[in-house]
Amino acid sequence: MVGASSLHPRLLSSFVGDRLAQSRQPLAQLFHYNPGRKHISMQLSRTFSGLTNILFNRRNNLDEVPDGKRKCLRPGKLSPRRPVPNHIKKPPYVKTRMAPGIASGPEVHDLKGIEHMRASGRLAAQVLNYAGTLVKPGITTDEIDEAVHQMIIDNGAYPSPLGYGGFPKSVCTSVNECICHGIPDSRPLEDGDIINIDVTVYLNGYHGDTSATFFCGDVSEKARNLVKVNSWIRREWFSLEGASICAL
Repeated sequence: MVGASSLHPRLLSSFVGDRLAQSRQPLAQLFHYNPGRKHISMQLSRTFSGLTNILFNRRNNLDEVPDGKRKCLRPGKLSPRRPVPNHIKKPPYVKTRMAPGIASGPEVHDLKGIEHMRASGRLAAQVLNYAGTLVKPGITTDEIDEAVHQMIIDNGAYPSPLGYGGFPKSVCTSVNECICHGIPDSRPLEDGDIINIDVTVYLNGYHGDTSATFFCGDVSEKARNLVKVNSWIRREWFSLEGASICAL
């Protein structure tokens, strides 16, 4: 088993690399997808681009059914953008349609800022827990988005994904083979699906971000193992990141 001490630098060198860490290119411009083509391209280093090819372009036949029991994901219909009351403070990127650049260094917050961070993180966790209770066969990801949107604004916060680099919804719902940042739409969840729900709220000028993967109905052992391994990696990663922050 790989120890925590060796996992961190290996992940940084293989998945991030110096070029990405130093990149000031907006996130919205890193990935490029042409609806008329089958492949996704990424403007980064050769190592990271190779990773993108493995993750996104591994299957030549997009109609291939991975487990032989269901169809591959296809985009559903999007509902209109949900409104946010004018009195709720919005992140600066909302009106620009451009994602903010990657931070160049650590930020040190005062006691008031830390308390605001705790409040936004607490609200995000509460919204995520609520969203998880909605996961069941038949519910659409757009209905989950509607519920999440309402809970966030009812608590005086802004749903951070809404308008981030042009993102059209208030939460990310990534189902099955969708790796991340899935857009909620009209597709109903099916028995056996797994869904990652990524909730981020903007409260008092601070973002609170959290996510978890939920089982929908009777999930296969293969999918359960995938979620288990992914959860372990995330725990190890964030514990290492937390240790790095505390050492600053």
